[in-house]
Amino acid sequence: MSHSTDTAHADSVHTETVHTETADERVSTEQPEGTENRSTTPSSNQFQQFIGSEWAERVDELPAPREQAPFAARRRDTLSAAFPGQRLVVPAGSPKQRSNDTDYPFRAHTVFTYLTGWGSDSEPDAVLVFEPAGDTHEVTLYFRERADRTSPEFYANSAIGEFWIGARPSLAQVAADLGIETAHLDEFQATAIDRTVEEDAELTQFASEMRLVKDAYEIEQMRQAVDATQRGFDDVIADFGRITQHERGERLVEGVFYTRARADGNAVGYDTIAASGPHACILHWTRNDGPVTPGDLMLLDAGVELDSLYTADITRTLPANGTFTDVQRAVYEAVREAADAAFQIVKPGITFRDVHAEAMRIIAQKTAEWGFLPVSADESMQPDNQYHRRYMVHGTSHHLGIDVHDCAQARREMYHDGIVKEGMVFTIEPGLYFQPDDLTVAPEFRGIGVRIEDDILVTADGAENLSAGIPRTADDVEAWIARLNG
Repeated sequence: MSHSTDTAHADSVHTETVHTETADERVSTEQPEGTENRSTTPSSNQFQQFIGSEWAERVDELPAPREQAPFAARRRDTLSAAFPGQRLVVPAGSPKQRSNDTDYPFRAHTVFTYLTGWGSDSEPDAVLVFEPAGDTHEVTLYFRERADRTSPEFYANSAIGEFWIGARPSLAQVAADLGIETAHLDEFQATAIDRTVEEDAELTQFASEMRLVKDAYEIEQMRQAVDATQRGFDDVIADFGRITQHERGERLVEGVFYTRARADGNAVGYDTIAASGPHACILHWTRNDGPVTPGDLMLLDAGVELDSLYTADITRTLPANGTFTDVQRAVYEAVREAADAAFQIVKPGITFRDVHAEAMRIIAQKTAEWGFLPVSADESMQPDNQYHRRYMVHGTSHHLGIDVHDCAQARREMYHDGIVKEGMVFTIEPGLYFQPDDLTVAPEFRGIGVRIEDDILVTADGAENLSAGIPRTADDVEAWIARLNG
């Protein structure tokens, strides 16, 4: 389970350029909107000449190609072969305004990152272009190269000037780094016949379906994201003493995990859900402004996003005082049984929707055993009934990768109704949520919400739980909390 984050995705399909110019020996530099009335940037010709002089010569060493460069090249070849003779345009996107002249942290379009290997260090407004060349394409990456230090952009443009945002790469450095031909953004020419990601449904769909099966680089990134996420969960548990004493302990949970995400990766892959007590029954609880009260369960749904932009998506439900009550344990173990049953059937050749159906079989059995259903478990499983879904309205699995809900534009017959293949990575995340005012359940169950979510890699003859190292059973969770709280 995850909640779409409002920082991050730059998914626009057009490009906007920023220009600088001089006129009448005065400097005129476009600034981000909202700064004009408070700008104090010197504008005299004398100042421009002074600030543009006496800098040490730049030494631009060319990097070796990054690890993902050959993988990205093969992806570009696959896309090229699918659209012969057609001009394909994949923009990175532009920064998104947060307020006035401040933007959200930039995150390049998923398809752009997938095809270039350019992750958290992507340049905004860059454009990847596949130019038809016979049966194949010539691929060029256009971006705005850093300005010369004699240009007012260098010091006066707070959006892209190096005085403001730090060093930016040269065309030659990026070409060497990514293994792609590069050119200045000013040379990019859009045409009416371009097939552009997000504007062209077929192109977007194909790029999404390409990501259903992960390559070796992607799988290793997923392992690393899971490992970093485990460290983040450890950090939260180790700080339970402080968290449970604060009136907005959920905010502290979010902050502690975010610190690990920034230390070991790029950021969080989505807004962290830190839901304690009855908040755990709210599937996308991201306000995170309540206390973490001893005696309650705290549902933590979080994932570290690496600099490559691959993310984990993991949930654990933790007793805030370190020990489950009998009812909490019964609900927790029921959810774990559903997760384990779903995991056991995963192998190449099954249908993706079967994973959800298997988890629901257990959810129906447990809620029927507790007397919450008006019919038997078998009757509830009938398509026209589904009474047990009152207590778990979300799905059990979604694909995972660069996006937390990866491959979302794939066709239903390739996704929900698709055949599971070796190399796929997806979540298994059943849950039970008994709302505080739900009169269909016994009073002692009300206000309890439990979800267990793991990241699953499909192997040649089965599956591997990438997050199995994060304690899962009720006994192991209690031991985990005791160990980290000394």
